[in-house]
Order: sequence, then structure tokens, then C-alpha cells
Amino acid sequence: METLNEGQTHKPVMWFKVLALLCVTAIVIVSVVMALRKDDFNNQFSVSATGRVYAKPDIANLTVGLKTEAKPTAAAAVKENTDKMNEVIKVLKDLGIEEKDIKTTNYSLNPVYDWTDRSGQRLKGYEVSQNVDIKIRDLSKIGDAIAKTTEKGANQMGNINFTIDDEFELKNQAREEAIKKAKEKAEAIVKATGIDLGKIVNVYENQVSYPSYVNYSKDMAYGMGGATDELQAPTIQTGQNEVVVEATVVWEVK
Repeated sequence: METLNEGQTHKPVMWFKVLALLCVTAIVIVSVVMALRKDDFNNQFSVSATGRVYAKPDIANLTVGLKTEAKPTAAAAVKENTDKMNEVIKVLKDLGIEEKDIKTTNYSLNPVYDWTDRSGQRLKGYEVSQNVDIKIRDLSKIGDAIAKTTEKGANQMGNINFTIDDEFELKNQAREEAIKKAKEKAEAIVKATGIDLGKIVNVYENQVSYPSYVNYSKDMAYGMGGATDELQAPTIQTGQNEVVVEATVVWEVK
């Protein structure tokens, strides 16, 4: 029978001691790092502020919808909706709205049922709903887009929202204002409390967007089912958009 010598007997014990020493060392290192981080956090001072810039929007986003009444067959419902929507899209393109700015966002074909106490549920026909989102870059054409698509059969309109295509410079201005306000607030706090601040060690930013909305409902203005006579284009006021940047500035405390 083979016997273990003294070196073989103590080898597992030695490795266990080494492993235990490494674990203790790791715990000590982590504790020191966490203590230093906590100390750094306690020696920091932060102030938040908001910068705002106002500018006129240059893009209008609008949803145009067309819902057909129930037809005896699904094919008839699809054909009528397709024919009318093609006319709607054509008139949008005639206004100078590019194909890339016209996007189908909803298309649905559904059965429609009637209910009576005598016969119960009865299939009435089929209806089709279709929506397109359009992006209008020439804001002078908003009213014409609403009126002319309605003339072609559109009977649903979503709320208009106004956006700014490139907000880069506006966000820079809002950011500068936010940081300036944060520094002014910090100076006031320092004056009131006597805190001795060092250098800025970090800046956090949160961008907030407030698009401008106009409540416009074609159903309320003209009634359901589309219009056959030429309509007067409504006047749409674009107003101004607010570009907002929230900034938090962090100083070290001496």
C-alpha cells in the first residue's frame, strides 16, 4: 500500500493558506477603494441648473388617415381605400412633399358586424383604415396639406407637432446657459455657507425636448366621411419651440 510522504501531506494545507491569504488581501483592497470613493463623494459639491433657448420650428409632423365605410367584401373595401389613399398621397407630392417624408404607419382590414336581438350577430361587411405620417418642411403648406388631403377623402387627422431639424447649436446655447446658472448658484451658496470649492471634477447633462403641438381635428372641423367641395386652407400658427438642457456641475470641496 502506497504511503504519502510529509511533503505530500502538507501540500493541500499550504495551498489553502495561500488561498485564504489572497482572499483576505482582496477584501482589504476593496475596502480601501470603497473608503476612498466614499471619501471622495463626501468631498464633492454639486449644483443643477436648466438652460432654455427658444426658436421657431422648421418641420411640421402630421398624421393623415383614411377610414372607409363597411363594404360587402374585403376586396371592395381594400380597393376603395387604396384608390382614395393614392389620391391623398398624390396631392401631397403635388404640394412638394417628398416621398421620403411620407410614411405609412397603420394599415388594417377588419370585419364589421351588426347585432340584433332577433338574428344575433351578422356580418355587415369589411372596413379598411390606413394612416400616413407626413413631414412638412415648408411650413407655409401646412394648411394646404390639411385641406387638399381632406378633399381627396382623408377623414382622420392627428395632432400636428412642430420640431426643429437641427438642434445642435441651440443645445450648445442652452448648455452654456445651464452651466452658467449652475456656477452662479454655486457662488451664492459658497457666499452664504463659506464652503471652499476646488476645481470642477464632473458635469452631467440631461436634454429635455418640448415639441410644440397644435390640436387640430379634421372630424371636428368638417365632419366624417371626407369633403367633396374645395375647402379653405386653415391657418396654422407654428409658435416657438423650447430647447432645454439640464446640467449638473460637480466641484471638489477643499
